[in-house]
Amino acid sequence: MSPKEKSHTMGQGGSCICPKCETRIDHRNGVRCQDERCPSCGAKMLREGSEHHALWKRKHGGQA
Repeated sequence: MSPKEKSHTMGQGGSCICPKCETRIDHRNGVRCQDERCPSCGAKMLREGSEHHALWKRKHGGQA
């Protein structure tokens, strides 16, 4: 599976989370969380529950 195909496997709904300030916003269908900017600090968002989010949690001492 290509990275592009993999990015579409999480389905609709869910949240995007900021890796800097942990602000959460609702995921918008058709817009990757990586293309969203945090409304609080301007950082690129991560899809909550994604592989990138799990890596971020492990790096910052959380459980994945």
